[in-house]
Amino acid sequence: MANSIANYGDLIHAIMARGFLSHHGIHGTGHWMRVRRNGLLLAEAEGANSRVIELFAVFHDSQRRNDNHDPEHGKRGAALAFEFRQQGLIDVSDAEFAELEEACCDHTNGGNAPASLNVAVCWDADRLDLGRVGITPDPSYLCTEAAKDFDMLNWAYEQSVARLTKGSVSV
Repeated sequence: MANSIANYGDLIHAIMARGFLSHHGIHGTGHWMRVRRNGLLLAEAEGANSRVIELFAVFHDSQRRNDNHDPEHGKRGAALAFEFRQQGLIDVSDAEFAELEEACCDHTNGGNAPASLNVAVCWDADRLDLGRVGITPDPSYLCTEAAKDFDMLNWAYEQSVARLTKGSVSV
């Protein structure tokens, strides 16, 4: 992948050091890795920017303060991404960062018609992992045709339910 992040493991550890929740919970690193995997598959199918998707996977829920109602967690995740960008820990263009910020800030209530393909893939990658909390993804809430594909929906759901990467940080 041309846009893949070389030091992803180091980035994950830096983000984990700044988090509030258990890394083994429903919004922890296992979820991040499934969102990443879903996102990379969707990015390949849709022609999206894998760098934005990989960053979204680790920042979008990283600043949750609880696993229930936390409407500001996406904004806090975007703020951490901004801080890491200022410190040189992530290297993205202004356009890529704008999409990452939108994807993080609006991923919980953003609907299914984002302004860009990259944001759409981010949201779909996250929504495809709803099985981990007992919810079957509804195609009407997905943005991309690749995510709505019957085989993709079933595969992602099975991965989510199995929680194959539970608590792991394998990259």
